[in-house]
Amino acid sequence: MRDLKWSPAEKAIARKAFDLALHREFQAAIQETRSRAAGIMRPDDLWELKSWLTQRRAEINRTYDYRYSVLPSVFGTLIGTGRLSEDELRGLGDDKLACIRRIAKLHE
Repeated sequence: MRDLKWSPAEKAIARKAFDLALHREFQAAIQETRSRAAGIMRPDDLWELKSWLTQRRAEINRTYDYRYSVLPSVFGTLIGTGRLSEDELRGLGDDKLACIRRIAKLHE
């Protein structure tokens, strides 16, 4: 994976797909936060929300890494977990797509 070369066109496709998936992730987190915040009834509920947000932030930071050396793994994970579709990566080279597909199967 680390030996893959990214053309300028592939870099543009990758950036667009990455940003799209990250945007979806943030939108889902915002919706979940609103839902959880609406259920706050006691002070401890505030700290539970804070804890959940901290955990969620760590998960997002671990998942979304835009280094080209790990992008196939990131995209494979995102496809395997349903956060991105392979169609949204159309235009990437076969070498990258094969690697992404292998990783996606591990997360299905």
